[in-house]
Amino acid sequence: MLKNITLSAEDILIKKARNKANNENTTLNELFRRWIKNYIGSLTISHDYDKFMDKVNYVKSGKKFTREEMNER
Repeated sequence: MLKNITLSAEDILIKKARNKANNENTTLNELFRRWIKNYIGSLTISHDYDKFMDKVNYVKSGKKFTREEMNER
């Protein structure tokens, strides 16, 4: 379900943004929807990473590896 919100910006910025969006065959609403998904997505990725690291925190290498050891194949 879509929900309306109100945003404020200077009139000239809104006009320029609308023109740019129009040139890109999109709308300010669509651009905002993409932006908010990306914004929330970055939080989700960070949270998922933290959860994963918590799950595998039992893994210990036992020592600090040298650059050469880390690059061995």
